[in-house]
Amino acid sequence: MYILFEGIDTTGKTTQIEKLKSIYPDIVSTKEPGGTLLGEKIREILLDRDFEISTNAEFLLFLSDRAEHYEKVIKPNNDKIVISDRGFISGLAYAFTNCPSTNLEYLVGLNRFVLGGEFPKKIVFFVTNKDTLLSRINSKNHDIIESRGIEYLLKVQENMEFILNKVGLDFLKLDANLDIESLHMKIKDYIND
Repeated sequence: MYILFEGIDTTGKTTQIEKLKSIYPDIVSTKEPGGTLLGEKIREILLDRDFEISTNAEFLLFLSDRAEHYEKVIKPNNDKIVISDRGFISGLAYAFTNCPSTNLEYLVGLNRFVLGGEFPKKIVFFVTNKDTLLSRINSKNHDIIESRGIEYLLKVQENMEFILNKVGLDFLKLDANLDIESLHMKIKDYIND
């Protein structure tokens, strides 16, 4: 089963994936961008503060990473639980935030193509607020995307929810401000459902 953990930076996705790995040792955990060798190279380009690229090039690099990720990680492990720290919902939300006039159905079609038509079975969507985001993001170094600012990240989060509702996939929306254990129990129940 292919499961996405979606949300903007600092919402606790990685922490929750690590907790799940401790109780489900057979889980395949991965991330986008960067879950493959090619993905690591693409991630370096995308997050390099000294190397800003155009909006379309950024989106196409994310798609390239996603295509490789699908072929090398998701498809070969279709008999296991695969949890990805981010995926196509993030990709769509960043693209839509960067260029709101873009045809969303067209972008969804491109993602369907690179994912071999296999969208995730479940999506865990972490939502935060401005105050929590400010406190968490100020305690870390910013990559090129985070340096676009708090309002930008909150708009991406808003677009993630819009896209999740639009594409009609099964998702669990979680308040990232809840304590780690409460989040863990909700996620575990959702996955086991």
